[in-house]
Amino acid sequence: MRSITTGAKDKSAEKDGSSGAPEMEGSEPAGGGETDEKAVIAPLVLPTMGPVKIPIPERETWTRQMDFIMSCVGFAVGLGNVWRFPYLCYKNGGGVFLIPYLLIVFVGGIPVFFLEIALGQFMKQGGIAAWNIAPLFKGLGFASMVIVFFCNTYYIMILVWGLYYLVHSFTNTLPWATCGNPWNTKECTEVFLVDQCSNDTTTNGTNSSFMYNIRNKVLQISSGLDEPGQLNWQMILCLLATWIIVYFCIWKGVKSTGKVVYFTALFPYVVLIILLAHGVTLPGALDGIVYYLKPNWSKLAEAQVWIDAGTQIFFSYAIGLGALTALGSYNRFHNNCYRDAYILAAINSATSFFAGFVVFSVLGFMASEQGVDISKVAESGPGLAFIAYPKAVTLMPFAPIWAALFFFMLLVLGLDSQAVCLESSSCWKVNLLPSLRCRALGQVFVKTISVLCSIQLSLHPDQSPCSPSMMLPPPCFTVGMVLGR
Repeated sequence: MRSITTGAKDKSAEKDGSSGAPEMEGSEPAGGGETDEKAVIAPLVLPTMGPVKIPIPERETWTRQMDFIMSCVGFAVGLGNVWRFPYLCYKNGGGVFLIPYLLIVFVGGIPVFFLEIALGQFMKQGGIAAWNIAPLFKGLGFASMVIVFFCNTYYIMILVWGLYYLVHSFTNTLPWATCGNPWNTKECTEVFLVDQCSNDTTTNGTNSSFMYNIRNKVLQISSGLDEPGQLNWQMILCLLATWIIVYFCIWKGVKSTGKVVYFTALFPYVVLIILLAHGVTLPGALDGIVYYLKPNWSKLAEAQVWIDAGTQIFFSYAIGLGALTALGSYNRFHNNCYRDAYILAAINSATSFFAGFVVFSVLGFMASEQGVDISKVAESGPGLAFIAYPKAVTLMPFAPIWAALFFFMLLVLGLDSQAVCLESSSCWKVNLLPSLRCRALGQVFVKTISVLCSIQLSLHPDQSPCSPSMMLPPPCFTVGMVLGR
């Protein structure tokens, strides 16, 4: 048999000038019969190798824990807090709406919010790879990323509209307040009627200068899908400018995002306080605030009130998108995310409640000026931001200043939400393709597909993300994934 010499025998062999290898049977001594030189034989059995360790780049972490808090505030506190919660509150019984709202906050909102942050913090992965903790549920990660992709596509258009209105606010006379513009017709009137704010695509009942501005100038809505229309170059330029701003918010990862959110998360609160301080001095503002908070206890018996409360919680807290998991993955392992969940939930809900005072103080003033009931001027969503509030601003002294402040606040509110969504998209791209370690390439991939889909939205702005023409993004997404490999 063949043996392998080890230990002291090897050392003694080295001193004797021999190799320490055993002599084979039937072999002749080498070197002219010298017996002290042995043939060198390689061992038949190689030493066992341990598990090969592949170096994995260390996960980035927040420079300060406050960076994480500000990023979550900037992401979760967005346009829905300003233009959706106040409308739902007055619609569903005023102050009574807070009962189902707060109940669902503690039963569903905070627990799921904490779950997403804790999952990312424990696994140190994004929205898809974090579900390696339970591979059976990994489809949840893919589903959330599809939702985030569609959010990246259409949410940017709201920011584009905000940037467009912001740029056009720096004029002596706001362009949507008068009829002396090329996009108006002879039927244009400067008397604003809320009944004209219909959702149909016809031109009947759209003689207001505000409706002319948003339909004929901003959106340039065509007669239907059979008429694609022309590219709105002003919107295209605003779109590219907005994407460039978003890119430079996250181009260096959490290090740059953590610095940007200090401004994008805090500045809207400054503007909200200024707008409230000005709004409460306007005539009719108190009536608007009372209308906002006046309780209607009979609403508690309606199922729709509870549905709206739950929908608002999950919408406002940005639950189920996987972005909170991506943000939590940059935390230190022993961070107290349980405390953070309660802090962030309190900030989010308090912001929604506070924004209601800002909105309804202005709506009360507008209703007073027009001599109508507040229910006639109360709007939700884009109708509030781009129709009702701009009209109220034109009734104020120094209208361009207040218009610029309001639209800049809208832009900043949505900017950090868009940046965090895009950061989570880049995160899962790198998780799925470990070889793609260059963050810039991952961001360019996501942005290219999103810009193409956003250009399509600029061609058909009157269509919802669920319309048939929005079936283009999935093929683009699939082709991009294949080519990305």
